[in-house]
Amino acid sequence: MSLSTRRGFLRGAGAAAAALPFARPSLAAGRWSPNEELRIAVVGLRGRGGNHFDGLSRLPGVRIVALCDVDSDVLAQAAAKAAKRDIAVDTCRDVRELLERKDIDAISVATPNHWHALMAVWACQAGKDVYLEKPVSHNVWEGAQIVAATHKYGRIVQAGTQSRSSSGIAEAIAWLHEGHLGKIQVARGLCYKPRQSIGKITGAQQPPASVDYDLWCGPAAKVPLPRKNLHYDWHWDFNTGNGDLGNQGIHQMDIARWALGEQQLAPRVFSVGGRLGYDDDGNTPNTMVTWFDYQTAPLVFEVRGLPHDKASQGKDWGKKMDSHLGAGIGVIVHCEGGYVRFPNYESAIAYDKGGKEVQRWRGAGDHFANFVAAVRSRKASDLKGDIRQGHVSSALCHMGNVSYLLGATRPAADATTAAGEFPAAAESLDRMLTHLRLNEVDLDATPLRVGRLLELDPQTERFAAADAQRLASRPYREGFVVPSEV
Repeated sequence: MSLSTRRGFLRGAGAAAAALPFARPSLAAGRWSPNEELRIAVVGLRGRGGNHFDGLSRLPGVRIVALCDVDSDVLAQAAAKAAKRDIAVDTCRDVRELLERKDIDAISVATPNHWHALMAVWACQAGKDVYLEKPVSHNVWEGAQIVAATHKYGRIVQAGTQSRSSSGIAEAIAWLHEGHLGKIQVARGLCYKPRQSIGKITGAQQPPASVDYDLWCGPAAKVPLPRKNLHYDWHWDFNTGNGDLGNQGIHQMDIARWALGEQQLAPRVFSVGGRLGYDDDGNTPNTMVTWFDYQTAPLVFEVRGLPHDKASQGKDWGKKMDSHLGAGIGVIVHCEGGYVRFPNYESAIAYDKGGKEVQRWRGAGDHFANFVAAVRSRKASDLKGDIRQGHVSSALCHMGNVSYLLGATRPAADATTAAGEFPAAAESLDRMLTHLRLNEVDLDATPLRVGRLLELDPQTERFAAADAQRLASRPYREGFVVPSEV
C-alpha cells in the first residue's frame, strides 16, 4: 500500500476502527489466553527504544515482530541486533504500516515527544495497545486526547513513568499518606542534570541522508534543521521537545504529584528561568523554577543544566553537579515532622526534623512486565502507570513551559519580587540565583525570563487566558493531525 493510500486509510480509521478486526479475535473480544503469544512492534529505536526492545523481548510469551524508525541507519542497526539474538523482525519506516497489520497486538513508542500523542491515538483507533514513553504528549491538550481514545476503544495504554512500578517508592508514599511525618508542606522535584551547549550554527543544516525528514517532523512544523544534530538535541527545541522539565523532569514530577495525592492539574502555575551560561541553538530553559498551586501543598520543580560552578565547566563538565538535601535528580517531600527523599527510580529515605534517618525503602519493578500483564488481563486498573496518570504529570510540565513562554525577560530583582508571593518558589529561586552566580552568569547581559502567573480550570484543563490556551495545543500539518474527535 502506498504512503498516500495509507494516509487516506488512517484518516478514516477513527470512524471505522470499532468495527474493523484490526487485532486478533481473542484479544479484541477480551478473551486473552495466558499461553497465547503477545506480538509487539517497537517504534523509535535510537536510545530509549533499545531499552524497549530489551525489556519486552526478555518477557515470556512476548515476541517482538517488527521494528520501525524513520532513520534507515538506526533501523538497520536495530534489525542486526535482533538477528544476533535470533529474533526475526520485519522493518518499516512508517508506523502506519504496522497499524494496518492484524497480527500485531501492541506497539511500544520511544519516538521524539512530538510524535507520542498521534501514534497513541492512531494505535487505539487501530485496535492496538500501547506502551508510551514519557512525556506522553507534547502539549496539554494532546494528553487528554490519548485518554479519550483509550477509553473509547477499550485499549490498554501504559505511560513510561517506570517509578510507578517501584514497590519501594509506592511503600514510602503510602507511609507518607498515613501521616507519619505530619502534614505535607511542599513537594519539590529536582532535575540537576548536566547539559552542555548544543552549538551555534550560521545557517540551516541538512538532515542525515538516512532520515525521512518529512516523517520525522510529522505533527511538528517542518522547518529547515535549525541545529547541528537532528537526533537527541530535538529535546531543546520547543517545536519537538519540552526541555528537561518534560524530558528527565517528568519522572520526578510524577513522583512529586503522586506523593501529594493530587489527581488533577494544578489551578495556578508560575515559572522563572532561562537558557543561561552559553549561547546556542536551543530555546528551552536549562535553568528553571516552576511553582504549582495545589490544595494539598505546593509542588515546586527545579531544573539546572549548569554544573556546580564555573570551574566545573571544563573537560569534566557536569561531574560536579549541585544537590539539595542529598538529591540531584530526585524528589524531596517536606513535612511538619521531617522529610522523605526519593533519590532515584526505586528507593526512598525518611528523616526527622533533625535530619536523622527514620526509615528507608527499596524495591524496583518491571514496568514492561506490568504492561504485558494488563494487556493479558484486559484490565486498565492493573496498570501501574495508567495513561491518565501519565497525562496529568506530563501536562504539568507543559503548564510550566507555557508560563515560561508567555513571560518576559526581567532583572533578577523583578524575578525575586514576582516569586515572593510564593514562599516555596522564592526559596528555590534564591538558591538558583546563588547557583548562577557561582557559574558566573551575567544576568544583566542575559536576564531571566519571568513567566506569567497562569490560571487553569482543573476540570476542563483549559487556561483562563486565551494566549495560554493557544499554547496548550499546536497547529498540525496535514496528514499528521491529532484529531479533536478521536
